[in-house]
Amino acid sequence: MNEKPQHIAVIMDGNGRWAKNRGLSRSRGHLAGVDAVRELVRGCRELGIPFVTVYAFSKENWQRPEAEVGFLFELFLQFIRQELPELMAQDIRLNFIGDRRDLPFTVRQTLDYALRKTADNKSMVFTLAISYAGREEILEACRRALADGLKPEELTEEKFRSYFWDPALPDPDLIIRTSGEERLSNFLLFQSAYAEFFFSPVLWPDFGPRELRLALDSYAARTRRFGKTDDQLR
Repeated sequence: MNEKPQHIAVIMDGNGRWAKNRGLSRSRGHLAGVDAVRELVRGCRELGIPFVTVYAFSKENWQRPEAEVGFLFELFLQFIRQELPELMAQDIRLNFIGDRRDLPFTVRQTLDYALRKTADNKSMVFTLAISYAGREEILEACRRALADGLKPEELTEEKFRSYFWDPALPDPDLIIRTSGEERLSNFLLFQSAYAEFFFSPVLWPDFGPRELRLALDSYAARTRRFGKTDDQLR
């Protein structure tokens, strides 16, 4: 049996379908999805979960229509600016993983300001994965290791991790994906080796405290063996 997870990572899926089911624009779905993010962070903070990571925008999402991508980045800017006072009040540190070279200048500027502003907060780390791809993170780590002239015998798992976008971010204990889809979609591929998974049929904007509790209850009922036998765990 597990206690509560220390790190929850969420693949937020279903904004578009949520909006379509209601005859609304995809933009309205993304707006509703932001409210669900806010509820997730507050709920995890109240429960004392120290790390929460959300898959906000993948590398593959750049293929979406230009107008939708532009709207999403305006939404990121709005979210960061609006939530910064709450992050400070709740002692939450904002974090980022992804390829920052892809981000518009105003997004980098606003994100960097929020990262600096919250850098000393201790109670929780809230990570935004933006322009993130697990395979790209692994490839980039390989490139950096090669550029450093690292010899094959020097490349340990710990050393390899030091080249990740955030080497200090612990592996997720629980990965949640909404909307009934059951795949990783290039998210935290290396880090999820021993993660537990919870797939919810609920579309992301409808993911609230009840759904979070279901995910946590499911996690708590499992036994994490990490390759050991039941006898070794006793």
